Amino acid sequence: MQRFDSLIFDMDGTLWDAVDSYVKVWDATFAECGSGATVDREQLIRCMGQPIDVIYRRLVGDPSGAAGFLKKLDDNEATMMRTLGGVLYPGVRDNIPLLARHYKLFMVSNCGAAGLPNFLEFTGLKPYFTSTLSHGETGLPKDGNIKQLIEQYSLAAPIYIGDTAGDCASAHAAGIPMMLAAYGFGAAPEAEFSADSFDDVARFFLDQIQ
Repeated sequence: MQRFDSLIFDMDGTLWDAVDSYVKVWDATFAECGSGATVDREQLIRCMGQPIDVIYRRLVGDPSGAAGFLKKLDDNEATMMRTLGGVLYPGVRDNIPLLARHYKLFMVSNCGAAGLPNFLEFTGLKPYFTSTLSHGETGLPKDGNIKQLIEQYSLAAPIYIGDTAGDCASAHAAGIPMMLAAYGFGAAPEAEFSADSFDDVARFFLDQIQ
């Protein structure tokens, strides 16, 4: 069994479920833009893991107003998510500190620039993560951010933990394996490993150090 030295986590669908809060952010932005449009939970779940401009095209379609809408959406998410937050999956709060004793922990997400800092502040998990990178911060695709962390921190044996086929493709493009968070929003049949709960995620990696 391969031994790992670092764990790189996705956020949505892997560490927490914040979809209901994202619905409120999108609907508030639609209202600010004078649109009567709304989104629902299932629509956003089908878009999870994709860059925000891709989500916009899927949900709205009209490219003419994309720049203005996405700027307002980014601003609203940055401010609203500080208080709305999300719900951590069972086992995350207890197991992240345990994992941090033995592994370097990172996060890489396709969210906006404020998404990961807001997550860490809202949940109180900031002390346990070495670093984070997001599409909103760097403009890079997920595999590019994974590669950047690997190079910056000289990671010898990292693994990505995510919940979608896109996560798996990004991990493989970055040259590392993936563990599927099968309790999340998607599926990834090409993932090397799979876990049915976050307790299972933690157990897999904690068993390696015994």
